[in-house]
Amino acid sequence: MPMRLVRLPQVRLLLQALSSQVNLAELVADFARGVEAADSRHPRAVNVRSKQPYQIGLGPHTEARTVALVLEEMRVAHGSRYESCVSEVPYVGAPRKKCDLCWGEAPDYEWAIEIKMIRMLGDNGKPNDNLPTHILSPYPGHRSALTDCEKLLASGLGKRKAVLMYGYDYPDWPLEPLVEAFEKLARDRVSLAERVQEPFQGLVHPVHQQGAVLAWEVR
Repeated sequence: MPMRLVRLPQVRLLLQALSSQVNLAELVADFARGVEAADSRHPRAVNVRSKQPYQIGLGPHTEARTVALVLEEMRVAHGSRYESCVSEVPYVGAPRKKCDLCWGEAPDYEWAIEIKMIRMLGDNGKPNDNLPTHILSPYPGHRSALTDCEKLLASGLGKRKAVLMYGYDYPDWPLEPLVEAFEKLARDRVSLAERVQEPFQGLVHPVHQQGAVLAWEVR
């Protein structure tokens, strides 16, 4: 059988794709370990309205605060790797809109990443019925993970784009059905790479005890 020749541009594209997946996989794995490390410090969130403290653990914290605490742990564990991670970066031409995380050297960041939290239950264990809208809504006003895919592609931010989710898993409210629904809807709109996933576990909160970090490159 004759040997098949591979053109140089194809080799470059293949190497670029492999490199991007490795980098994203590293980020996902390190984020999961960062969740566990941040939780091990027994942080305590406070309800903004009532000023009452939630139960101890990372789970009740807001998305923004969780990302800040996790990124802090990632920098402690892998200093040089995440020194160039920046939160809340303004989108090109739309400074009021912020990208959750950019990774690389400014202004041409290697990655522009939108982050979403999946937390189906509250501090008291009661369901959060509005959460699926935060992931699956087709309306830009809801700022869902689905519309984040298109927002990233339309932006001039980052050489590569990705959506990252961290979610808590519960016996009666598993992550997988919601994640699969997102993948099916997103692939009707954009080119979504294969999922990169890493579990986390052993968290101290009585409700939010385990889960996973998931990410997809968006092309």
